[in-house]
Amino acid sequence: MASTLRTSATPHAIWNVLNDAWLYAGWVVGSSRIRDVDPQWPRPGTRFHHSFGAWPLVNNDFTEVVSQVPGKSLELVARTWPLGKARVRVTINELDHGSEITLEEWIITAPAKWIPRRVQEELAAPRNKECLRRLALIAEGRGA
Repeated sequence: MASTLRTSATPHAIWNVLNDAWLYAGWVVGSSRIRDVDPQWPRPGTRFHHSFGAWPLVNNDFTEVVSQVPGKSLELVARTWPLGKARVRVTINELDHGSEITLEEWIITAPAKWIPRRVQEELAAPRNKECLRRLALIAEGRGA
């Protein structure tokens, strides 16, 4: 199941936020800071190094680009030890007065992969909706 949000932000404004990995801690729920970003981000194979959790229970890991279509979509593998890895896809569709953003996320490694897909989707839906809301607010503010 995917989460979708309509926003007044243009696809260009949304892509500019996705294109700046230093902003991910501002819209990805659970991310507490970005520690480093590969210079060629978001080319496939590049990474940003993030921390997630609340101090003092902060965990360091990284997210890597799998594929991108500039201005349209970005697919990532997010590492979240000890839960495993998740595949994340953000898609941007242009509307007459703004955009529609879709966020899909699914776990690809154990141990969390053992959770049934439907349960994963139900658990992730509120978080993913909030991620989209934050992403849209940043894009709308930067595009203004």
